[in-house]
Amino acid sequence: MKLNRNNKPDFIRTFINYFLGPLLFIWLSWSIYSEIKNQPDIEGAWLQVRQSFSSPLLLNIPGVIFLMIINWAIEALKWQMAVKPVQPVSFLKAFRAVLSGVSFSVSTPNRVGEYLGRVLYMEEGNRLRTIAVTMVSSMSQLIITLCMGLLGLILLKKTIEQQQLVSGLWLLVLIYGVLIVLVLLLLFYFRLHWLARWISKIPFLKKYSYLLEAVGQFDTAVLARMLFLSFARFAVFILQYYLLYIFFDVQIGWWAACWTVSVSFLIMAIIPTFAIAELGLKGKVALLVTGLFSANKAGIFFATAGIWFINLVIPAILGSLLILGLRKFYRMPDQSSDNLKN
Repeated sequence: MKLNRNNKPDFIRTFINYFLGPLLFIWLSWSIYSEIKNQPDIEGAWLQVRQSFSSPLLLNIPGVIFLMIINWAIEALKWQMAVKPVQPVSFLKAFRAVLSGVSFSVSTPNRVGEYLGRVLYMEEGNRLRTIAVTMVSSMSQLIITLCMGLLGLILLKKTIEQQQLVSGLWLLVLIYGVLIVLVLLLLFYFRLHWLARWISKIPFLKKYSYLLEAVGQFDTAVLARMLFLSFARFAVFILQYYLLYIFFDVQIGWWAACWTVSVSFLIMAIIPTFAIAELGLKGKVALLVTGLFSANKAGIFFATAGIWFINLVIPAILGSLLILGLRKFYRMPDQSSDNLKN
């Protein structure tokens, strides 16, 4: 029985990574291919894509890569702020930790592995407490995603109903559902010290209350700054998408691009994702939402794939190289003991 219990998580992980994930990826890829293939004037769309790589718009690509660096730099600054009550770290160390987290996140559902990559840069006794404050940093980003996505749903409501993307009833259910979750998250976010105090009073949880001590130290000003940095990251995402939409000749105004990207991010935050199927799911969502304003499905997908590669794959490669450079990542237990003795 013990063997079965221990193997159960491995079986689930194997099932998701090697069966369910690839199957979902294949289905999404075929769906995207079918939509692009049936696009009106597909020959002209492919020609425009090829011509983009020999036009002055090619400068948009370095611009998007530069914005990727800005994006992760903002995240590093936010994480540096979050972990300060646990262990002060330099900005450079925080930046390396964030990139290392990306390398772990690509192989886990909804990128939960990023916590593991980041705590490698913390001292031994601070790693569990770091996870708690990192979750607060992630919560600030989720709040901004829900807020912008909610505004996008409200502003695009008429267009969504006219083009029958979803029924008016389900759209209202989604709007009010997101609103309720957003309000609850905001109340929880700005009252984290209540959570720390409440857990410390529960007998069987009291021994874990030390993990939330740092969370209880966040004041309103720090939490507000993390929200501001999260909004700055979101603005960078939107600008990246808009630059690639221009590059791939997706005829869409900046206003529509802003809110379609916001709605797409909201949907991706709601739907559980697997690493191998994430690109397909992102592409499918982008085709549905951005497709409300542009018929260039090929351009929409290539822009989405470009963002995915630049924002995730490149940082993941860099993060994996940084992890290889961590001496303590390869230090054996007996070697650690010997070092302590010496």
